[in-house]
Amino acid sequence: MTTTPQPPQPPDEPDRTPEGAAGAGTLGRDPLEVAADAVDDAAGALQPEELAAMERLDQPRRVLFVHAHPDDESIGNGLTIARYAAAGAGVTLLTATRGEQGEVIPAELAGLGPDELAEHRTRELAAATEALGVDDHRFLTRPDGSGYRDSGMVWLAPGVAGTGEDLDPRALTAADVEEVAERVAEVVREVRPQVVVTYEPGGGYGHPDHVRVAEATRRALVLAAGDRHDGSVPWQVAKVYETVQPESLTRAALRALAAAGLADVPDPDGPLPSVVVPDEEVTTAVDGAEHVAAKLAALRAHASQVTVDLEGREPVMRLSNRVPQPVLPVEHFRLVHGVASGPFDDAGRETDLFAGVAL
Repeated sequence: MTTTPQPPQPPDEPDRTPEGAAGAGTLGRDPLEVAADAVDDAAGALQPEELAAMERLDQPRRVLFVHAHPDDESIGNGLTIARYAAAGAGVTLLTATRGEQGEVIPAELAGLGPDELAEHRTRELAAATEALGVDDHRFLTRPDGSGYRDSGMVWLAPGVAGTGEDLDPRALTAADVEEVAERVAEVVREVRPQVVVTYEPGGGYGHPDHVRVAEATRRALVLAAGDRHDGSVPWQVAKVYETVQPESLTRAALRALAAAGLADVPDPDGPLPSVVVPDEEVTTAVDGAEHVAAKLAALRAHASQVTVDLEGREPVMRLSNRVPQPVLPVEHFRLVHGVASGPFDDAGRETDLFAGVAL
């Protein structure tokens, strides 16, 4: 097809472009103003969720935290989440289940059924994320749009969990890991984080849902970076971290708790859960001293699962097994993908998850 060029309009004549056509009313206007109007028009045509996605991508630093249940984000990463949210980074929290099988601590909540507990814990999570400053929280969904359910667990030893009985077919660990990974990958491609944080392979203390989330997240990052046939844009994450605790610090904290006469303190010289790793494996230490109050508020929001004791020299939290865990002002990580970059602390550890990331 060919077209006949139209003669240019004299510069002193009004713009004759028909109303509604591209470029209408633009003659003589500031090009930057015209461009801004075009962006506004395009944004106005978007659905609210599409507009929110665009706004998230406007944030130059983006981090995704992937967790299994409500409360895991506050226990493991509360300081770090609060620090980056307060600094203006785009913080997305992805929670795999609603914690239907959680072991309830308060007696007044002991009669809640699984679905009632899920609703209760969802409300707790909303309060906790508000305390931490998170404005982008989402639950992982199954391919049919429903949610994955808590797989349950049993305590095998102080601080160590294992698989429970009577697994629900809708449970996270009943699903194929490839299916779960693909669902996580969809979030990664949408959010486009430079940094992802999740559990180490043992899931912190052996909870089967934690183990599944760790496994599925590692696979999801491979899927997210690959070519797609559905039109979604691949995304390569720059840095991936596992939440860990240095062995020397953990044993020292246990000795201090034992010396303070607290009950149910594990043997400071005995076996420790998988979240505790040799000091040399800890690559990163995030100082969250200014955000301890936010973490404590988030922990207290999860009252069905966590108790917080503020009476001692340092705040202490306990899960349903009653084992005391100090709430320290620093959270530690192991970098498993990417390059560790300065600034470094006196122990040679990174102090910023985004260190070295090209923004």
